[in-house]
Parts: sequence; structure tokens; C-alpha cells
Amino acid sequence: MATFAFEVKNRRNRAGKFPVYLRITQNRKHKRIKTTIEVSRLNDFNPNAKQENWIKKQEPNYKKWNDILAKELEKSKDAFRKLEEEGLATSEAMASVITNKGKPTSFLDYARKRTMEIFAEGGIRNWKKYNGFCNKLEDFLKEQKAGDLTFAELSPALLSEFKSYLHTLHNIREPEKMLHPNTIALNLRIFKTITSKAVKEGLIKMEKNPFLSFENKTIKTTKEKLTDEELQRIRDLDLQEGSRIWDARNIFLFSFYCAGIRIGDLLQLRWLNTTPEGRLVYYMNKNHKKRDLLLIQPAKEILQLYWKEGRKPTDYIFPLLNNDQPFAGAIRPEDIDTLSPENKKLLMDQLSSKTAIVNNNLNKIRELAGINKRLTSHISRHTFAYKAKQAGIPDGRIKGILAHSSLKTTEGYMGEFSTEEDDKVLSSIFEQSSPKARIMALLDKLNPEDLERLMAFIQDK
Repeated sequence: MATFAFEVKNRRNRAGKFPVYLRITQNRKHKRIKTTIEVSRLNDFNPNAKQENWIKKQEPNYKKWNDILAKELEKSKDAFRKLEEEGLATSEAMASVITNKGKPTSFLDYARKRTMEIFAEGGIRNWKKYNGFCNKLEDFLKEQKAGDLTFAELSPALLSEFKSYLHTLHNIREPEKMLHPNTIALNLRIFKTITSKAVKEGLIKMEKNPFLSFENKTIKTTKEKLTDEELQRIRDLDLQEGSRIWDARNIFLFSFYCAGIRIGDLLQLRWLNTTPEGRLVYYMNKNHKKRDLLLIQPAKEILQLYWKEGRKPTDYIFPLLNNDQPFAGAIRPEDIDTLSPENKKLLMDQLSSKTAIVNNNLNKIRELAGINKRLTSHISRHTFAYKAKQAGIPDGRIKGILAHSSLKTTEGYMGEFSTEEDDKVLSSIFEQSSPKARIMALLDKLNPEDLERLMAFIQDK
């Protein structure tokens, strides 16, 4: 049951008046709605009023203002009774009706509003997903010759029709293919999340939630990974130094050598993320976890290809993002978090377009190397996990070095662990990966006399 009471704000507004508010209380939660009444003095208002005498007689307009407040109170109680009959009597819903905004009826408008809230909060990755869902839902409604979708029209049957519609759509990145079942599942999951929020806000009765009887399943996907022989074919390609295809190979291999670092993190690496002790230290964008990795020799060799005199510590290592962009000054995770939504979107758009460039060139590398598998930047991550598994590394330790939040994700590819353990994992996996490392390993096996004879032989040559 809700209670209603008038109260006065004890601070003057810009006009020097004290506004009167209607306070709605339900389940110990309060919602305050500003009325049109403002008093000149605090003691003109009676907080313990009964019989519609909230404004004291000392105020010349007391009779007129009490009449206005009485009508506001009756309107509020009527709104409560009607919403209660519908099972939607929350303080938020009542506030909408009382302020003449009315109860929201358009699900599409509600979804668009939620999408813009996500954008304003800086969640650009989620905003893109939600915006894509809204566009698909709007196109679906146009095809159905429906101008809008009300909350009352939500049903399991409509969800099934929307799901069928999604199956007719082509993949934007690969137009010859249809939407992947997991992309369809993602859109339906967003639909469900928005609907659940509407239920919490009292816009839909809980028992009317269409997702209570609707199933939405993902399918297990094949995680492509490269063999040692395929990796070597990529290494052996004769590519023009400084070209985009050359960059793409270096990026793929560097990710592989650095425990499958994600492309979005890799493109944002700066020289200050490397240390004199031969380590790579950065924070992941996805979850802000700190990564402190040993740079094995092949990774160092790739870095040497990009190091030039005059490079600033804040310069990007790989030459895809522009150091002069508005977002380039955001170095720490908290700097990125406090970028304006527009600059965050610019950064995400740049990462997306540069990732596409890398992946397009990786496809060319795949053809040149005669690899009959899909090759993208993310496959370096799968390949690392696969190689770690082959090296006998336990799943739990692979999870730690991949910085997965669950072991289930790691197992799909084939906890936090100490830096020392991660170093041992990387060293054991890649101890024979670099030609230089292989030569050094062979030299280490020579006794001092043989090593001395070898050095003398080289000098004679």
C-alpha cells in the first residue's frame, strides 16, 4: 500500500521560494514530485495538516492553493488505484502518470532510451550491441507493417517471429553468410535484458514477461587454432617490411608470444608498457585486470622491428592508431573511463576499423601460406591455449595466463596466478620458438673447449 503526503523543501529556489512536493512512499521507497505551489516562508506550510489545510491562513492564497493540492492528492490516489489493478503500481509508474508523462507504452522507445543511457554512461561496446538490436527490431516492425511495439504486444509468439526474422538477415562483415546463431542469441539476450528492466520498473507485469516461456540457446563453436607447421609457414613468408600485411603478421605473432593478448589491447600498447627487465605490463580493457608478462625472445625481436630513436614512451608500439587522436592522451584505464562518450566511441570505431585491416591482411597471409583455415587476430589466442595444452600445462594455469574469468571459457579454447607461474608457463611453451633461442640453447650444450674452437672458427671466416 502506498502513502501520500505533502512536504516543503527547506531550501529556497532561484525565485527565493520554498517548493511544495508530493511524497509517494511504497515499500519504504520514496518518490517526490514537485507541485506548482511555492510558499514565501517555511512557516506558511503546515507539515501536520489535516482536512486539506496544508497552507496556513496567513498566506493570502491559502484557500486556492489548498484546493490545488487537494486535487493533486486525489489524482495521485486515482492513479495508484488504476495501476494497482494492472499490477504496475510502483512509485516510478505513478510519478509518470501524475506528471502527465503517462505510463510508457512503446517498447521500442523504451529500448532506444535505455540504449542512449548506456552511451551516456560510456559503455560504448554495449551501446553498439544495443543499438544494433534496436535497428533490427525496428526493421522487423517495418516488415510486419507495424509502426511500433507496445509493452502489451510482447508475447512468446512475437519473440518467435522476431527470431525467425533474424535468421533471414545476412552477416554485415561477410554478406555471403547469414547471421550466426550465437549473434541471434545475443540479440535475443539483449531483448530479454531490456524486458527484465521494464518488469522491475513496473511497466510489465511479472507474469506477463514473454521470456518466461521462451528458450534462447547458443551453439558450441569450433575454435580454430594453428599447428606448429602452419605457424612456421607464416613466419617464413617473405613480406615487404613496413607494409600492412607485414604489420598484420607481426601483430598476430606478438599476440601469440604474449599469451594471446587481445587485439584491442595490443593495438593500444605503448612503449611505456615495456620494462627494462624485459616485461610487458598493461591493463586489459575488457575487465581492467593487470597483466604482467615475460617478453620471450621472439616477442622482443618483433618489438625491435618497431623501435626507432626519438620514440616517446606514450607512443603506440604498433603503427595503426594515431598518436594525435583526441583519445590518445588517455593512457591509464581510469583515463579511458573518463573520456567523453564521443571520444570513447571514436576510440572503439578506430579499434574496430584497424582490427578489420589486420584481419583482411591475415586472410591474405592465410592464402599465401596455404592454410585452409580461417585466420583472424583472435585465433592467435586460441593457438596459444592449444599450444599450452600440448605442452602439458594444466587447464587452471592456462586460465590464469589467459586471464579468463572462468575455467569454462578456457576449456572452450582448447583465478589469478602469480607472475612467476606465468613466466614459467611462457618459458616452457616457447623455449624453442625463436631461431636465436634455438642457437643459444645449442651453444649452452657445448663444453668450454668446443665453444672456444667454434668462436675461433667463426673469427677465421
